[in-house]
Amino acid sequence: MASTKDERSLGEMFAELSRETRTLVQQELQLAKTELTEKASKMGKGVGLLVGGGLIAYGGLLSIIAAMVLILIVIGLPPWAAALVGGVLVAGIGYLLIRSGLAALKPQELTPRKTIDTLKEDAQWLKAQVK
Repeated sequence: MASTKDERSLGEMFAELSRETRTLVQQELQLAKTELTEKASKMGKGVGLLVGGGLIAYGGLLSIIAAMVLILIVIGLPPWAAALVGGVLVAGIGYLLIRSGLAALKPQELTPRKTIDTLKEDAQWLKAQVK
């Protein structure tokens, strides 16, 4: 096995190490931005579910309660009891939809794990290069 001697000066090696480190840091920053963008997108979908669930629950609350109240009044319940039964039923459905949206919004771990892992690897690589 033939060994080759590096003919570069110490200054040239540090300059190359500096360039590589700068490139590495730029790539890590780009990875962090990408990772955080993905996590924000997931949170946005959860907010959409929450808003959509709330709107559907509200629309359902208005229309179904009105229909149920009228049916219950026709059956013979007093108007106040009919309104109470209809309201409780539709509010329960709305609650389930809102709960689904909140479950999608559970605190996402915003820590860019991939970036941290690669930074650790980069630190190990940098230590190896300096030795």
